[in-house]
Amino acid sequence: MTHRHFTLDNVQVMPPHGLRLHYADGEILTVNLEPLIRQHPSLAPLMDPRVFASASLGDWGGSVTWLQDDELELAADNLRARALEQAGEASHEFIIQWMERHRLTLDQAAQALGLSRRMLAYYRSGARPVPRHVALACLGFAAQAASSADSAFAFAV
Repeated sequence: MTHRHFTLDNVQVMPPHGLRLHYADGEILTVNLEPLIRQHPSLAPLMDPRVFASASLGDWGGSVTWLQDDELELAADNLRARALEQAGEASHEFIIQWMERHRLTLDQAAQALGLSRRMLAYYRSGARPVPRHVALACLGFAAQAASSADSAFAFAV
């Protein structure tokens, strides 16, 4: 099974630290990598404009590499998630992290959001984009869980 939504067909450098990503499913996204580069010392060489300009597709379109160096490589699925989040959308990683943070199984999470298990699995895998109302429901669930925890703490004191 191929994941066209995580397979890159082309990558274009947008100086100083941006990429335009062309995915096999037809989606074209832009991502600014400067915050990521500054956050991870292993990516520091990408601050050099000449190094960053060497961006190219990794094997089978599964990543972007620089200088053909395995140490300077970012996975296509992570790049897509970061690009979506920078555009104000929720990514599959948002769903995964939300489920982990609240220790929810797929069945529990689907029930909490009023979704079918299959639909939530599509969102979690990245096979379907996460609709805004689903992301908002996740945030509402998190706020309610925090409020419940605060209330429990207040009564316990």
